[in-house]
Amino acid sequence: MTPVRPLYVPPPYQDSAESGRLILRDGTTATIRPARPEDRDLLQAFFNRLSTESRWRRFFSMAGPAMKVVDSLCDSSEPRSRLTLVVLRTIEGAPRIIATGTYVARDQGTAEVAIAVDDDLHGRGLGTLLLERLALLAVRSGFSRLWAVTQADNLPMLEVLESSGFPGRKKHDSGYVEIDLSVQPTEASVSRSEMRDRISTAASLRPFFEPRSVAVVGASRDPSSIGYRILDALIVNHFQGPVYPVNPNATVVGSMRAYPSVRELPEPAELAVIAVPASAVLQAIDDCALGGVRAVVVISAGFAEVGGEGKRLQQQLVEKIRGYGMRMVGPNCLGLLNTNPRVRLNASFSPIYPPPGKVAMSSQSGALGLAILSLARQRELGLSTFVSVGNKGDVSGNDLLQYWEEDEHTAVILLYLESFGNPRRFARIARRVSRSKPIVAVKAGRTQAGSRAAGSHTAALAASDVAVEALFRQTGVIRADTLDEMFDLAATLGSQPLPRGRRVAILTNAGGPGILCADTCEAAGLVIPELSEAAKAVLRSFLPVTASVANPVDMIASASAEQYRRAIEILLPASEVDALIVISIPVGITDARAVAGAIREGVAAERKAGGAGKPVIACVMAPEGIPAPLFLDGERIPTYFFPEEAGRVLAKAAAYAEWRSQPVGMIPDFDDIRSEPAREVCRSALGERGPGWLSAEETRQVLTAFGLPLPPGGVARTAEEAAELARELGFPVTVKLASHKIIHKTEIGAVQLNLASEGAVRDAFEKIRARLAEDNALDAMEGVLVQPMISQGVEVMAGVTQDPLFGPLIAFGLGGIHVEILGDVCFRVTPVTDRDAEEMVREIRGFRLLQGYRGHPPADLEAIQTVLLRLSRLVEEIPEIIELDLNPIFALPPDQGCRIADARIRVEAHESRQ
Repeated sequence: MTPVRPLYVPPPYQDSAESGRLILRDGTTATIRPARPEDRDLLQAFFNRLSTESRWRRFFSMAGPAMKVVDSLCDSSEPRSRLTLVVLRTIEGAPRIIATGTYVARDQGTAEVAIAVDDDLHGRGLGTLLLERLALLAVRSGFSRLWAVTQADNLPMLEVLESSGFPGRKKHDSGYVEIDLSVQPTEASVSRSEMRDRISTAASLRPFFEPRSVAVVGASRDPSSIGYRILDALIVNHFQGPVYPVNPNATVVGSMRAYPSVRELPEPAELAVIAVPASAVLQAIDDCALGGVRAVVVISAGFAEVGGEGKRLQQQLVEKIRGYGMRMVGPNCLGLLNTNPRVRLNASFSPIYPPPGKVAMSSQSGALGLAILSLARQRELGLSTFVSVGNKGDVSGNDLLQYWEEDEHTAVILLYLESFGNPRRFARIARRVSRSKPIVAVKAGRTQAGSRAAGSHTAALAASDVAVEALFRQTGVIRADTLDEMFDLAATLGSQPLPRGRRVAILTNAGGPGILCADTCEAAGLVIPELSEAAKAVLRSFLPVTASVANPVDMIASASAEQYRRAIEILLPASEVDALIVISIPVGITDARAVAGAIREGVAAERKAGGAGKPVIACVMAPEGIPAPLFLDGERIPTYFFPEEAGRVLAKAAAYAEWRSQPVGMIPDFDDIRSEPAREVCRSALGERGPGWLSAEETRQVLTAFGLPLPPGGVARTAEEAAELARELGFPVTVKLASHKIIHKTEIGAVQLNLASEGAVRDAFEKIRARLAEDNALDAMEGVLVQPMISQGVEVMAGVTQDPLFGPLIAFGLGGIHVEILGDVCFRVTPVTDRDAEEMVREIRGFRLLQGYRGHPPADLEAIQTVLLRLSRLVEEIPEIIELDLNPIFALPPDQGCRIADARIRVEAHESRQ
């Protein structure tokens, strides 16, 4: 068996490894990018500003570097030879380099690295962040090691190198230290990178949610204006800190002294809420920077959402924000809230302030945000924080996930999404956050126009919403179909323990709702188990003879509050039950309040007796409408109006609990993968012919380099070559057209099976050739592919299509003609873990065929999963592959593996993914 080990993949950056946003340890930001020739003066000025000690440590010289050296550092055109990254901020209205890092090749596999940081910014983590990026970019350029030499007393640099998580060797010599690091990603280097990102991101968002003071830029005396409403919301909801109205045309706003500019406040405001016309926003940002503001919420509209000039204005806005080291929510947003009693922040124009709770929420729609806050209050669902992200110019949902991951006041996360900015980063963060806190998402736009026109089965099957569904499934995100369902889920996930299994007991006083609930539960994958004889006997002892003590337990309409209480005390601790749904329809005989009290008492008694690990959900079909939740000591029992709602919520909670209980998936590495030859085949084909399908021979070379299981055989260009190849392989054989232009070979008779002699092979070759000549398509014939005949096994398929936003999607399903007729295919976003591959194989409806069916042997499931994992590695390593079909793959019996009978690969020039 081929050795397998974990492959550690560095986390994707918000922008890219080469350039974009950088968040420092203290939560401030900067911009990073490769050095350019025009940076010559900026870089020289940076070195001149360094202290003598810092210059000595960087250049082993008290003087700054010669201009020739500076010029060489500004040339990053050949990253295989050298690369310099610079970190910039805007200071006194002009860009200034505050840190730089360089690697220079020493030999084929090693580069020397050196880093310098502005003396005033030591201790902010800049050196560590530069080393992390340089290491990643060095590996991409073919280096495997970074080497550095520094003075033995240069403790900050030694700390940066030694705490990187990269294994290395250290050598002391005459007051100097040489460190040689292996910079291939390791478990330690990746986990430390993720930890740094999480901590710094959370620190950068704290001024939004826990500001010491707030300035309202655009505070107005006009009650109909947004500026007035924001100021009023802060005051009316008792923000626990100073609030400063900023208005150059008024000295007093709402009985409060107003200031003409943020620069003239009596103290720096940590948070500024900006509600001025779009044309005045950039000047307001300049004032905020000079006034010491750390975070801004830009309510103003008129940016990217209007296109054209607005888009350019937003780009300028983001550049200013990053240049000043600030963070921004918006533009074009509703604002944000924090209900923590120590803060009580309503930095929005929402008139609704929800009750405090453990649910955090982000919405991409400001208008919908108002409705969401209203619904939360109506449902008595407490929120910890709420953010309307607007155009997501800076702060994104990915940032908020990392903040809420660290936030002790948040237990459940809700997302209303209209688009993804960086889905690969979302996948990485959400998969980690979901292990400890449930994420519930509503994704709008799931019914957009179907699949794009494509030449392969895989691409045609990947409709618009497939990538989103796959992403959520892989990351444990719970998908809600509606906002109503999102709040239903939040009510249970935020108040009840997760079920330990899928077995549900249903208690009701009416048969119909009990049956509806049971049907919904079973349709959603829950189990309604038979109760034990002991439980039934106790239930019979106090229920009427006409009651049903099966599951659902129907106590009939005359059920009393006392019978509810006693039944709950029997069902909740039952070993055959993982969760309980209690249904009550007031029928006029029993007081509804008394039943509600009995439900509380029954649950409370069992919680005290040790039944704390099972969720309880109530359904109260009262004429007043949506019922209020039931509260008992330290617990809230969510209530729903319809029994189907309760069943669906519990099913999704159980599926999430199951996902969370599984071990974390591993991305495997394979010792026999040879990516460089495969990459060279693809790039050569692109260079020679441009974008398009690889030839049959090129396809075999690529697949072989990644260890994918092709049967023996090859491409023959004449009838004699085909006969000779068949003789070497042994009969019977199959002969099929080798062509990167013709997709459906069977339809033109270009697949000949079960050929038992050399003559039959020659005839097959000539027959295929003649058929193409008939259609004037001989130029499409590369030859024929001759392979041994495979007569056993289940036909499956695997493939790849490139989503423009999500990247490669891996598909798996039944193969041959079944893929088009049945469409029994599932998808995952790469990179695929071993757990993803295992779930994919078991997810298709045709899985029973792979288990063995009516005398047919089962398939080698492990071999199929390995194909999917190798396929994922192939398209991750070679982004030029934009479409791929392996169809059919013959899944042979256990320990016999599988064989790819036909394959096609399409390539296109492509930038490397993160």
